[in-house]
Amino acid sequence: MTEKLVPVVKAEEEEEEELVDPQQQLRDVCSQKPDAQNLWAKYQECNDRVNSRSKTTETCEEELIDYIHVLDKCVNKDLFKRLK
Repeated sequence: MTEKLVPVVKAEEEEEEELVDPQQQLRDVCSQKPDAQNLWAKYQECNDRVNSRSKTTETCEEELIDYIHVLDKCVNKDLFKRLK
């Protein structure tokens, strides 16, 4: 009975465009550049060294920060051009 009183509208199913994060795309590209690759290798080397020891106060924070800094600097050159 209520179906007659309340109109029912069915939306057409549209294929939604999958959203792509431009920052992640740029990070993927920038991570392949030689300077980023070198810093990533240094970070991995440090990480392996730290994980091989049972008692150490060493962290790889500095290496990670250096890598992220270079990556973000590369990404920021083009990121805002791609945002809608």
